[in-house]
Amino acid sequence: MYELFKNLGGWLTSGAQWSGSDGIAHRLAEHLQYSLLATLVAAAIGLPVGLLIGHTGRGAFLAINLASFGRALPTVGLVVLVFLASGLSMWPVYVALVALAVPSIVTNTYAGMTAVDPDVKDAARGQGMRGHQVLLQVELPLALPLIMTGLRLALIQVVATATIAAYVSFGGLGRYVFDGLAQRDLVQVLGGAVLVAAVAVVLDLALSGVQRLLFRHRPAQHA
Repeated sequence: MYELFKNLGGWLTSGAQWSGSDGIAHRLAEHLQYSLLATLVAAAIGLPVGLLIGHTGRGAFLAINLASFGRALPTVGLVVLVFLASGLSMWPVYVALVALAVPSIVTNTYAGMTAVDPDVKDAARGQGMRGHQVLLQVELPLALPLIMTGLRLALIQVVATATIAAYVSFGGLGRYVFDGLAQRDLVQVLGGAVLVAAVAVVLDLALSGVQRLLFRHRPAQHA
């Protein structure tokens, strides 16, 4: 075990391992590209849906159940299915990652909207606010902490799952996992797993810091 971790340390800190098209820096950039793009697309889909059903109360049962169905989809199976339909491209990977991220965004956005005190919304309407003004100026700001949590969860799930890009011969940090398994190189497999975990932790901490920064004055506003 000591020898394994010693070799892992050497693998991670080797200058040669970080350079070139197969180097860690390049694979890391690919992994971040896949993850961030998929999360942005999922947010563009999930946020409006969550806001709409949370604001109107309509379609909640259908949307939440569809989101739960999305969580239950086998990611690799979805990649293979889209791969068979569209051929060799990044589409299967992006479709699978977006499908994985949307449920967390929809459910957390809906939960944040429904958690807003109805009396606050009634007071806003009583002051003459229209429906869209209540949504954008009252409900959305109050729901934002839970919405941010949903985005964090979605991004971490996507980062952890973006290794499947290597399953259909593309890049990312999953390349080390799949190539290592094919070559029976345990150090490479472990190195890829450690890098994916490190990226997920760093991104989660970064978003957590942004969330604390955005809402650091919120308790004072309620006092």
